[in-house]
Amino acid sequence: MSVDKLFDIAGSAMSAQSKRLNTTASNLANANSVAGSPDKAYRALHPVFRADPMGANGAAEGVRVEGLVRSQETPRAMHMPEHPDADADGNVFASNVNVVEEMVDMISASRAYQNSVEVAQVSKDLMMRTLKLGQ
Repeated sequence: MSVDKLFDIAGSAMSAQSKRLNTTASNLANANSVAGSPDKAYRALHPVFRADPMGANGAAEGVRVEGLVRSQETPRAMHMPEHPDADADGNVFASNVNVVEEMVDMISASRAYQNSVEVAQVSKDLMMRTLKLGQ
């Protein structure tokens, strides 16, 4: 495998993990939001990744974000009749974001991004050493 393929693979991984981090940040930002109906309540988003063949023979693969899916978990109802968005029964519906799971996902995405940066750095170092051999 050529070194430039390593850069492509590491770059695609960094791009995917960046999307994952942004999605997690959005989920965390909406973790405490409430709405007047379950349909309007914020539901957590999660990226869907797919292996992406990068070569003519399909040997080298990167990763790409195929899309985002909404969590199907039901928003929890909370009885808050004083809230301006409360329904006729005095209920509001909280987002279904699990803050602990999102924090774990954020740490995992951050580490995966960091590993991809390290792959790119090592590839660059190897390329520089190879060029120095020719001197």
